[in-house]
Amino acid sequence: MNTEIKIGVVRFPGSNCDLDTVYVLRDVLGVSADLVWHKDKLEGFGGIVLPGGFAYGDALRAGIIAAYSPVIQEVKTLAREGVPVAGICNGFQVLIEAGLLPGALLPNDGLKFICKWVNLRVEHSDTAFTNVEKKGGLWKLPIAHGEGRYFADKTILKELHENNQIVFLYVNDEGEPTEDANPNGSLESIAGICNLERNVLGLMPHPERGSEKTLSPYRTDHGKRFFQSMIEYIRKGVA
Repeated sequence: MNTEIKIGVVRFPGSNCDLDTVYVLRDVLGVSADLVWHKDKLEGFGGIVLPGGFAYGDALRAGIIAAYSPVIQEVKTLAREGVPVAGICNGFQVLIEAGLLPGALLPNDGLKFICKWVNLRVEHSDTAFTNVEKKGGLWKLPIAHGEGRYFADKTILKELHENNQIVFLYVNDEGEPTEDANPNGSLESIAGICNLERNVLGLMPHPERGSEKTLSPYRTDHGKRFFQSMIEYIRKGVA
């Protein structure tokens, strides 16, 4: 195991993808990864993951209570220092509610929980989580959410486009964003975005559930590229 790189996976009351994420980092990719309770300190980590689940049971609205948890102030500090921070599904909701990413995540347009595999297109390869992939790369990953419809006003949307912050789009098998390929009604088929500095990224699909071919009906492991990119980003910072 590469102990030079250590990644913290934050656990909130109601997290349920935390162990999956630790497993991928430790057993699939061979780096050090530890669970961190949301009231504990983030010490010695080169990267942070806010995993999927239902923090605080999605009370009030998804991610809002977790956004005021003690650990989030530390996450903000680390993000400002350039540490890579990923928010997956519920973690994406937390990042938005905490103000680390712009916009909002609303209930799916069908008002139903959706659990299925989707196609993603990588729009930019210069982020902390896409640097091992080429621009335009296509990934197959699963989604599982009830509040994943990305929305932003015209001003924010304009800034996202101008600053190349839209990182993932829902697309069809041909790699085109279409209405049918958009599972939840997200604005412009947006599945994931990053901050201006490109070290904080949130996405609704679950890369940790798509990191081994044995778990994919398509025999793909595209989710592994997400974490490989994170590890490469950290490694360059350590070197």
